[in-house]
Amino acid sequence: MSREPNAQLIAVMDEAKVSNKGLAKRMKDAAAQRGISLGTTHVSVQRWRDGAGIQPQTAAIMANVLSAKLSRRITPGDLGFFDHSGPSTPQAVGYPSTVPDVLSMLDGLAQERAETVTPDQLIVADADVSSAVLSWMIARPDGIQADRPAHQRVGMRDVRAIRDAAATFMQLDFKYGGGHGHKALRHYFRHEVLPLLSASYSEKVGTALFSAAAEVSQLLAWTAYDSGNHRLAHRYLTSTLRLSQVIDDRMFGARILGNLSHQANYLGNHAQAIQLARAAVEGAKGRATPRAMANYWAMEARALSNAGDRAAAGLAMNQAERHFERADSAEDPTWLSYFDDAELLGEFCHCFRDLKMRSEAVEHAQRAVNSTDPQYARTLGFCRMVLAQSQLLNGELEAAVTTARLAVDGGDSLQSSRFQRYVTDFQAEISTHAANPAVVAFNEHVSDAFARLDEDE
Repeated sequence: MSREPNAQLIAVMDEAKVSNKGLAKRMKDAAAQRGISLGTTHVSVQRWRDGAGIQPQTAAIMANVLSAKLSRRITPGDLGFFDHSGPSTPQAVGYPSTVPDVLSMLDGLAQERAETVTPDQLIVADADVSSAVLSWMIARPDGIQADRPAHQRVGMRDVRAIRDAAATFMQLDFKYGGGHGHKALRHYFRHEVLPLLSASYSEKVGTALFSAAAEVSQLLAWTAYDSGNHRLAHRYLTSTLRLSQVIDDRMFGARILGNLSHQANYLGNHAQAIQLARAAVEGAKGRATPRAMANYWAMEARALSNAGDRAAAGLAMNQAERHFERADSAEDPTWLSYFDDAELLGEFCHCFRDLKMRSEAVEHAQRAVNSTDPQYARTLGFCRMVLAQSQLLNGELEAAVTTARLAVDGGDSLQSSRFQRYVTDFQAEISTHAANPAVVAFNEHVSDAFARLDEDE
């Protein structure tokens, strides 16, 4: 069976000026540093250039090696590797058109497990993203069907119970990673929350109920994302965006667009990340608090920084700062309470790291580490890893390795698929110093930490 050559892989290898043998050796060396035995040869590389499939772990190692060679983030998607169990076709966004449609979709999603990890393998057509964004931007709210006949009547006590449950699961997510509570949360959502949306309630209660349900749905999306199941996370986010439309909650809908931008940015889809963040900013104008607007602008800055647009990213960061200065001038919803000074600093240190602004990256990352509450273990882990990467940019190898080790020693952060990628990305970046004793010791420490994590599970 004939295959099409993998033009993306060929182009990146040409840009990196690396031969088949050279890439194979770099991949084996990088794998060995992590305790992985990789049988890659120049023949293997040629097969991939010719269009053959590849294992996800191998594709991730290749991407990390080429990232280090080119000094910029390369994903398996950039190399033409996605889902090789079938055709690499874009995933349909599937923005639900009616309230029954979105409730049915959410019920189906709540029956899916998040454990099936799909790292860096989500392709969404630009036209589908634009269609979903436009649908949300111009849509009229559906409104609440109040006081309809039903076997069950819902009151504010039920709504408070849902919000309390969401707050509990959010704390578990911050501390232990998305995979920890996802199963229990989806069971709760399907059996305790979704049925209430079809019950009887007043307009006031119904509005609060849909808002609380959207918070739980958003958290399911985030925990799936943190677990590494990007397809499931994206479908939850799209459905939650539609749920916000029912009660015309533009501020929460913009939050979901910001989350979609965050995911697209993480997966290297820069154009979509910028579009989604800008839609959040524009869609929330006049309808969101200053703290929320600061968050949306920060998402735009993250996307622009990852795309390498220093001027536009700087303007977006300035806007985020300007809005955050007025954060205490309005009452925020409880779901936004996490977005404090430390969170904003955390967003900015990612920006400066991606823009290769060394001194600014180190300064903001250190401030983010110093100001992050330790109860947010995963956030603190991310900030420490960005500080380590920023110190490395600044030529401070031993300081970078020491900082990264502190992040790994955080322990609970390791249960996050996203945090694990921060660590492996850093290992790829220090692979050029493989013989350095500090680097050798760090790689051994990471291998031990991951082994302990497997034992804990």
